[in-house]
Amino acid sequence: MSPLAAEIAIIKARASHIRQIAGRMRQADRDEVFAASGRSPLSGLSFSYRHSSLAWTALFDGRPEVMWGVGDINILTGIGAPWLLGTDAVEKNFRSFLKISRNWPAQLLSRYGLLRNFVDARNAISLRWLEWLGFQLFEPVEINGHSFRLFEMQTAPKSGETNV
Repeated sequence: MSPLAAEIAIIKARASHIRQIAGRMRQADRDEVFAASGRSPLSGLSFSYRHSSLAWTALFDGRPEVMWGVGDINILTGIGAPWLLGTDAVEKNFRSFLKISRNWPAQLLSRYGLLRNFVDARNAISLRWLEWLGFQLFEPVEINGHSFRLFEMQTAPKSGETNV
């Protein structure tokens, strides 16, 4: 981490951020996008952005470094697929990133009852971050010949309800 932490601002994601982030995407995210879909960083980030109901960009010192969002898996049952792709700035400013990301799941769970997606089993930093956020991680499964782990989080049942 640099001596002075980056100033981070969260804004609504824009298509103009995609090329800037994709061109500098961290290697673990590049590998995950390719393993999951066979897509390039640009194509993968564009696809995720276009298929999201909500998406944001984190600007580090005014520069787009991270984009994340959530796509609808099933709007009737309230299931969303959260995703995040970024540059090495996330790791260089990890303390600041942890602070700004701490409440993201709660914000998404105000709209979705269940958040669910897969993460590349090789992506150790993302796995630790997801656990830190409170996601449950499941045993690896094979997708396109690569090992991925399902992660999910759900809202607590309301009084008198049970989760199935």
